[in-house]
Amino acid sequence: MGAVPGLLAGVGLLLVWWSLWQPEPEPEPGPGPASPAHVAAAERLRDVLVRAGVESVSLRALAATCAGLAAIALVVALAVSQSPPVSACFAVIAGWSPLSLVRSRARRRAVAIRELWPEAVDNLASGVRAGLSLPEALAQLGERGPAPLRPAFRAFGRDYRVGGHFAEALEGLQDRLADPVADRICEALRITREVGGSDLGQVLRTLSAFLRQDAATRAELLARQSWTVNGARLAVAAPWAVLATLSTRPESVRPYNSPAGVLVLGAGAALSAVAYRSMVRLARLPDEARVLR
Repeated sequence: MGAVPGLLAGVGLLLVWWSLWQPEPEPEPGPGPASPAHVAAAERLRDVLVRAGVESVSLRALAATCAGLAAIALVVALAVSQSPPVSACFAVIAGWSPLSLVRSRARRRAVAIRELWPEAVDNLASGVRAGLSLPEALAQLGERGPAPLRPAFRAFGRDYRVGGHFAEALEGLQDRLADPVADRICEALRITREVGGSDLGQVLRTLSAFLRQDAATRAELLARQSWTVNGARLAVAAPWAVLATLSTRPESVRPYNSPAGVLVLGAGAALSAVAYRSMVRLARLPDEARVLR
């Protein structure tokens, strides 16, 4: 136990030293040994970071945070419980927690932003009816649109003023928002810009009505199904909370040091993971994929 304060002090000094360095930009995936599946997984994880509002965090920083928390949890749990198998279980849980937290934050922000898109589309339609061009109407959302969406539209306005290319500025807007609803809106605006036509106002009004109906339906379903997801989380966390309490008494978890104890822990972890994922998959509404990126 005497080594734990020194370990925590060392980790704190390491984090302070790490914060003094400027993070390097995330390299773009290029030709190399990375498989298409890995590249797609990296893109999905970057989208999650953007939707969570922590787009400045790189994938390497997230991986380093997960590994660091896992190492700290392993050392602390080993010092308290004196059981390597039990400590390994809590290290895995601690290492997974940052990614789980980011995904949960991204899901909450996505739900909140989904309710703001109808207002944004209405503001866009109002700008078009007032005589603004389509790029100007999009740029003015950076000042008059919903507050959480304003930074992305301000950046769109800067990109368009600098380059003058509507398609490229629209692609940058899609990357900053990383949202399926934004992808649909941007593609509709892109087609309207390229093909032309005088029914843009009608298209925007129809899209706004559809988005309102979709958001209301999803909100009702989420309210009804949230208790199922919360129950699944409680059911999975309960046995591990009991194990964490028992770990404060090394003699109580000493049987887990045997091969039979390791088998019990492994089976319990596997069953917990499968049961939780199954319950969440059945109860939670499916997340929309970005098919129009």
